[in-house]
Amino acid sequence: MPEGDTLHNVALRLRPALEDRELVAVSLPRLRGMDRLKPGDVVVRVQSRGKYLEIEVERGLILRSHLRMTGSWDLYARGARWRKPRHLARAVLETAESVAVCFAAPVVAIGRRGDGELDHLGPDLCVDPVDVDEILRRVENWADPGAEIGDVLLDQRLAAGIGNVYKCEALFVCGVDPHAPLESVAPETRRRLYETAALQLQSNLGRDRRVTLGDGLAVYGRHRQGCRACGTGLRSASSGVHGRQTWWCPKCQAPVV
Repeated sequence: MPEGDTLHNVALRLRPALEDRELVAVSLPRLRGMDRLKPGDVVVRVQSRGKYLEIEVERGLILRSHLRMTGSWDLYARGARWRKPRHLARAVLETAESVAVCFAAPVVAIGRRGDGELDHLGPDLCVDPVDVDEILRRVENWADPGAEIGDVLLDQRLAAGIGNVYKCEALFVCGVDPHAPLESVAPETRRRLYETAALQLQSNLGRDRRVTLGDGLAVYGRHRQGCRACGTGLRSASSGVHGRQTWWCPKCQAPVV
């Protein structure tokens, strides 16, 4: 799934083209019902919330999308050739100058301002200041003490925005074994993990290339390459209840015994 910075950057790209603009054409081919964006609507807000993108119009309707592993938003000048096939379009919003297209997103829905659909999300790590105390309260009250810390970091109810990249990168910086049960991770280390992930996410807002250490990433996607800190060969394996691929340094992130 995309990380929170991905959606934040999508919103940054779409905002100048859509906000305060009147829609001249709208296509939502898989949505049914009366509540739909339509020509004449004026977009008042484009923002990300965790891994969701929200596009709101004056009437209080909100187009929400979650890209998961397959979706994307593209922006074109009107009349320009699309880079992806038209049958993959899940939402098309046209202004007098631009066309915003959501391709292949599994979740595209219409909501209303104040409907509470995203109230389950924890504090957004892309938005400064981050309420880390609230995150830690949620972790203490809601998370399974026996769950792997890597899975806990991915739980959007606790903190919104961490995906598999920042899970791996924050765990490396903090020297935490990704497979360690939550109950074995000290409170001060939990705090540092979320503060580190927030710093990494916010540092990559508006950037085309994601960087967490030096000129790239510390561990994510670097299977069997040398650790940037100690030179040990990195490892990777499917882990957690969702079987997400995890990269880590067996020396720098050795289990606590």
